[in-house]
Amino acid sequence: MSQNKYQFEIKIHVYRATKRMMQQELAALVGVSRQTIMQLERNRYNPSMMLAYSISKIFDVMIEDLFDFSEAEK
Repeated sequence: MSQNKYQFEIKIHVYRATKRMMQQELAALVGVSRQTIMQLERNRYNPSMMLAYSISKIFDVMIEDLFDFSEAEK
């Protein structure tokens, strides 16, 4: 099983908290379940580009602001 070359930290919860938005509210706005948002925030789900883009538009930020990418340690 191969390991990903990159890893990322998801900051959706930070932006959601600043807007005082519940997981369910964000989920409804982007058309996914609350569980999907929960899994994203726990870094247990790798979102599609469309979902990442949709979330970035909700918070009026760039995708790179929501996801902090870095090289994975070997």
